[in-house]
Amino acid sequence: MNPYTSQYHEEFRMHVRSFAEQVVKPEARKLDREERFSPELTRKMAENGLFGIAIPKDYGGQGLDYMSLVIAVEEMARVDGSQAATVAAINSLAIGPIYQYGTEEQKSRYLPPITRKGKTWAFGLTEREAGSDSNATKTKAELKNGYWHINGSKMFISNAASEISGGITLQAITGKNGDRNEYSTILVESDREGYTRRPIKDKMVWRAADTGELTFDNVKVPESNLLGERGKGHKVMLKTIDSGRLTIGAMGLGLAIGAFEMAKDYAGKRVQFGRPISKFQSISFKLADMATKIELGKNTLYNAAWLKINGQPFGKEAAMAKLYTSEIAKEVADEAVQIFGGYGLIGEHDIERFYRDQRILQIGEGTSEVLRLVISKKIGI
Repeated sequence: MNPYTSQYHEEFRMHVRSFAEQVVKPEARKLDREERFSPELTRKMAENGLFGIAIPKDYGGQGLDYMSLVIAVEEMARVDGSQAATVAAINSLAIGPIYQYGTEEQKSRYLPPITRKGKTWAFGLTEREAGSDSNATKTKAELKNGYWHINGSKMFISNAASEISGGITLQAITGKNGDRNEYSTILVESDREGYTRRPIKDKMVWRAADTGELTFDNVKVPESNLLGERGKGHKVMLKTIDSGRLTIGAMGLGLAIGAFEMAKDYAGKRVQFGRPISKFQSISFKLADMATKIELGKNTLYNAAWLKINGQPFGKEAAMAKLYTSEIAKEVADEAVQIFGGYGLIGEHDIERFYRDQRILQIGEGTSEVLRLVISKKIGI
């Protein structure tokens, strides 16, 4: 228990932890080695209430709060980054904007297949030349005869390329004559003609997560597929990312906790010079520093989630939480490998996978450099 969580939060934590350890962990190393996204495991996550955690039960959700979502992602990341990435992206990037900005018809149509059937859905902001600079979007959508005609592409998109991906929420230029000052957000189903998916393989990180590149060749969707107001798409995207930073922060925290627990356990069993290496000051101090960083990361993240739940501004705190937890994930995973020594460099130990998976956290949903820019603006610089 802590000031930010209640008994029901901790009971939910134990539910997710049990699922992660009993269902996800036995599959994690094999799926990573095979670089295979598992629709079966994804459906099990949906069946166990991990999709739609913070939306009402009317849409197949759990009716819980955002702290519950943060805890769920943390517990999944404690075991496997790939499945944690799926849960984080589904809840914050897929479900979040549709629930927040969608019409009743859109919410009733698009959310239940995700929450109840385990379909995935993507969020399309990043392009080959549009990443940190989200205004560099080149994908265009022209409204003609009641249909949006979409042309362009999206890159490095989570939950985009598998056979169970139902579609994408994308940002496109919708201004007349290519006016780049007007961006709108449009819902695009994956079975539309001209919608092409390409899985991205040979990744260093999240090898069992679905990451893809999408291209749109005159894809047509009804005008009613507009999400939110025309010309307000950039706001939809950036507000969604603010919340998404909390779940990526939870991934950093969970990964750090998992790496710390592995290192602590190994240090207690590994004997050198006649005693466990945890008894040597050089190792015990490493573990003490790791535990301190985790405690600070948890307090920072949970405070940001508490602000969101209570209707307070949280953009600055979300940026801080994501920045800090992603950085300590790197530091804790690195020190954990050091404690494992040579054994930490081979795949039979999960710490090798954790060391790889942490690297994306300083890049995705705002690089550490961009987050420092966001924070500096928030503090008036």
